[in-house]
Amino acid sequence: MGQKKNSRSQAKKEAPSPPPPPVAVSKNGRKAEGNSIFSWIFVLALLGAWTAVGVVWFDIVDYDTVVGTLVPYDIDGDGHLGLEDAKVLLGLKEKPVARETPPHTPVTDTSDEQDVRSDLRREAEPTVAKSEFVNTASSEQDSFNVDSTAADAGLSRLEQEFTPFDPIEANFDSFLQEENPDTIDTTGELVVEYLPEETEDPRAPDSTQDMEGANPEPTAESAAEVTQDSTPVLPETTAQSAQQSPQDTTQSNTAEETPTEVTGKKKKPKMFNKFDKTIKSEIDTAEKLRKKGKAEEALRAFEGLVQKYPHSPRSRYGKAQSEDDVAEKLRSNDMLLKAVNSYKEAAELPDAPVALIKAALKRRADRQQFLGRMRGSLATLQLLVQTFPDDIALQNDLGVAYLLIGDNKAAKKVYEEVLVKAPSDGFAKVHYGFILKSENKIAESIPYLREGLESEAAGTDDGRFYFHLGDALQRVGDQSAYEWYERGHKRGHFASVWQRSLYNVNGLRAQPWWTAKETGYTDLVKTLERNWITIRDEALSVMNASSGLFVAEDENLREKGDWGQFTLWQQGRKVASSCRSVPKTCALLDRYPEATSCKRGQIKFSVMQPGTHVWPHTGPTNCRLRMHLGLVIPRDGCRIRCTDHTRGWEEGKVLIFDDSFEHEVWQDADSYRLIFIVDVWHPELSQTQRQTLSPI
Repeated sequence: MGQKKNSRSQAKKEAPSPPPPPVAVSKNGRKAEGNSIFSWIFVLALLGAWTAVGVVWFDIVDYDTVVGTLVPYDIDGDGHLGLEDAKVLLGLKEKPVARETPPHTPVTDTSDEQDVRSDLRREAEPTVAKSEFVNTASSEQDSFNVDSTAADAGLSRLEQEFTPFDPIEANFDSFLQEENPDTIDTTGELVVEYLPEETEDPRAPDSTQDMEGANPEPTAESAAEVTQDSTPVLPETTAQSAQQSPQDTTQSNTAEETPTEVTGKKKKPKMFNKFDKTIKSEIDTAEKLRKKGKAEEALRAFEGLVQKYPHSPRSRYGKAQSEDDVAEKLRSNDMLLKAVNSYKEAAELPDAPVALIKAALKRRADRQQFLGRMRGSLATLQLLVQTFPDDIALQNDLGVAYLLIGDNKAAKKVYEEVLVKAPSDGFAKVHYGFILKSENKIAESIPYLREGLESEAAGTDDGRFYFHLGDALQRVGDQSAYEWYERGHKRGHFASVWQRSLYNVNGLRAQPWWTAKETGYTDLVKTLERNWITIRDEALSVMNASSGLFVAEDENLREKGDWGQFTLWQQGRKVASSCRSVPKTCALLDRYPEATSCKRGQIKFSVMQPGTHVWPHTGPTNCRLRMHLGLVIPRDGCRIRCTDHTRGWEEGKVLIFDDSFEHEVWQDADSYRLIFIVDVWHPELSQTQRQTLSPI
């Protein structure tokens, strides 16, 4: 009670003293005597009521819960209800016009961004890919007055800073919180997502640009709401498709911290220019359709935006992404070609942000590779590297592109340059080691392959690198090769330590040695064995001819010696010129499609001279079995090992083994060895699989 009395008396002391009576003035400047008394009485009554409220109400109610309810009566905005407010309420004074707070103006693009765009416009694409580029960009129109447009639109800071989620661009993968229209909190602070701490690209925009707020700390509830958009993924085509540098990895977390607490963190890539921020709501609507998997609707929406705003890079980029999605959905190469062109158009538009340029061109190069346009992809990557010379990941991608067209020399130069800049780059190391091994520089290749795999860098966990490191170690007599094969097996690259083929169909029966009955091809085996002399005589006639039809083995499988081959069928296709030399043999085989249609095999004669040794190796696929018909076999010295079992050939007999298992050959006799090799489909493959599997 004492506290209440004190508060009442204090409120009475602090109650405002009555102001002097107002003098009403008419429009002609004379005093308005008629209503001055009424006005005075009304004001006194109003102020008395206010004083009573101050004395009684604040005694029982917290001030902070009430003051907000009086805001509508505070006309002049001075924080309390006073004389000026009463004048306005009485109609004696006009209500003041509230001043509008100017909207946030986006920060002007950096000079680096302008330099990159000018470099793109100046840089002519390499001649090698000009035929691949079809420019369907809309005609240019007058530039927009971005600042005035933004002001007229009255966009919130969140709308102007909106950064889209690109679920299919490898360099900008991230998780995004579920769509929520109320993304601005009650304090009006902008929620901004940041990249993990990392080294910035010196050519990229200043990471402090457009910084408007900070992230809330992730909670269990918010983490449960973070999902990744389910976008169909096209088949992987190259090792580099798995590569992702630290600079390209985005993780979206939410955090409650002030802008001063985000030192060392970086924003997501800036995909919107100033104008695109002014049409964010329209782009956002189309983007939501794309994220929800409504590819056709999203494409129509983005096409409308491109027609309406032909200078909008983000709209055209969204159009390209939507075309990409529709191509995946319909399995349409024609639509994918449209996407390839649209990505280029988006990157070439004036004022395209650096991040968008990089994303668009990288995706373009990837889609060109998927379409088999390797030289077009190479040209796009060359342009990317010229535009972003400090981006190691792009240089690594360029090296892969050279390998895909068989230009190992150019690829080697690229990786040498990368290793000068980044000596510990694991991706460059495994590829450089791979090239050295292909040059038969076995010992030199080993440290690069080993260190690259040990780095566990993105893009290095590939069966080919485990395969070639183990093979190189075997050739120098290092038994640690099998440790690496075991690692490759545990990572799922090999079916087993022994069976190390890389192009496989899962679930097929796997065993090193087979019988004719197990294969089901007994009729073929009987035909070969019954006609072995005819087959041998035709082979000898060709081998003894001076035409040089036997070609030396060129797969770098020999440690030493002389090994020649004469091919009749390759990848399921008859070599007509060869069959004219051995017509009877080819006529026999024509009746057996399990052999002649085997797109993952060969039919050929093989002659091996004394002193030849073939390194331990494995075939490329588990989709075939290999038959060896003995034609001329020396009494001693010729043998073949498959896994840990060694056998020899017999004239007129067929040996059958699965060459996806490790095997090795010795020819230590005193005369040549001649056999007939017939590859057949694995018997457990269906007819559909045999028809649709790619050739090897």
